[in-house]
Amino acid sequence: MLAAISRSSFRHSRLTSRAFLSTWNAVPQGPPDAILGVTEAYKKDPSPKKMNLGVGAYRDDTGKPYVLTSVRKAEKIIMDNNIDKEYAGITGVPAFTKAAGLLAYGDDSPVIAEDRLAITQTISGTGALRIGAEFFNAWYPHAKNIIVPNPTWGNHIPIMKNAGLNLEKYSYFDKKTNGLNIDGMLEDIHKAPKNTIVLLHACAHNPTGVDPTPAQWDQISNAIKDRDHFAFFDMAYQGFASGDCTRDAYALRKFVDDGHQVVLSQSFAKNMGLYGERVGSFSIVCADAAERARVDSQLKIIIRPMYSNPPIHGAHIVSTVLNTPELKQEWLGEVKFMADRIITMRTKLRDHLEKDFGSKKSWNHITDQIGMFCYSGMTPEQVNKIKSEWSVYLTQDGRISMAGISSETVKYLAEAIHNVTKD
Repeated sequence: MLAAISRSSFRHSRLTSRAFLSTWNAVPQGPPDAILGVTEAYKKDPSPKKMNLGVGAYRDDTGKPYVLTSVRKAEKIIMDNNIDKEYAGITGVPAFTKAAGLLAYGDDSPVIAEDRLAITQTISGTGALRIGAEFFNAWYPHAKNIIVPNPTWGNHIPIMKNAGLNLEKYSYFDKKTNGLNIDGMLEDIHKAPKNTIVLLHACAHNPTGVDPTPAQWDQISNAIKDRDHFAFFDMAYQGFASGDCTRDAYALRKFVDDGHQVVLSQSFAKNMGLYGERVGSFSIVCADAAERARVDSQLKIIIRPMYSNPPIHGAHIVSTVLNTPELKQEWLGEVKFMADRIITMRTKLRDHLEKDFGSKKSWNHITDQIGMFCYSGMTPEQVNKIKSEWSVYLTQDGRISMAGISSETVKYLAEAIHNVTKD
């Protein structure tokens, strides 16, 4: 009997295998990631002069990844202290979140002094944005509408949409000047339905490198307040933009001083070079300590089924650096060093274009813009030409990662840009 069943099962399985259709047969091929595609093309290029200006990660003047000395020293302290590998709480390492809050809002912030800041450790800035979007979807008492700059970091859009928010864009970049379209921005903020969530890049706007001036930030704050909108700050580059952590936090602190109950996504990937450690925070300014406790409880409820609790190593690095006075001073110097190198590359690139190659185009936007990225103004056709003829790789929108330029390659890049833009 068992033998008969076995033979029958064998015949059945052989027949069904011929007609097998995978459960995932209908899953379509997704589009390639734009930045990873640039890197893949770069790797395949045999040219000794090839340049990869697509990746948003800092490189030293020899083109190598840069690990901060203050970070290495913090890691040694962690190892010497034999810190265990136990779970952190749902909202992370307390020494980290406290230090992160002080860095963002200021040592003398009344929000922190009055215990009004709900803050949680996150899986870098991306995780912070997603937690923020989920919190708005769950608890924002108005229509779940958010507006983001046009253009903005590409990941902002799926993060917000996948969390259930209704997303539109507001005017930001002026293609004619390669600067800020402040009039269009203010007009769109005024036109948005009342109580709209407004996503703002706190400093070093990605991808354009165009930031409002302090006076323009004051205008933006007033416009958002006039419409009862809600400010959602994304601060991925504090200190990395200008070299000054206080200056780069101007917009965030100005809004808090103006009475906005802001929320903040904060990342330590760029300013501490902790790209792979995935260290960030998400914070909410509350009305009082009691409200902070309630908000904190709901953040935990959102985070628990997502990833339970965050990884601890990167958080220990950041907290060690920020809570050790001599390491913090060393880190502030290293952040300024990185920012200054990028600023120097901007100056050299513009000088080569204007003085060495005699370009008649306006390149003042290269030095007017700030942070890791420069919106070059090159068209997609010019981008394709600079890739094929000069082996210079960047994204189709003409965004250049300034950190990918070195003293040895900046003149070559200027020559390439001049040649594809001179006609």
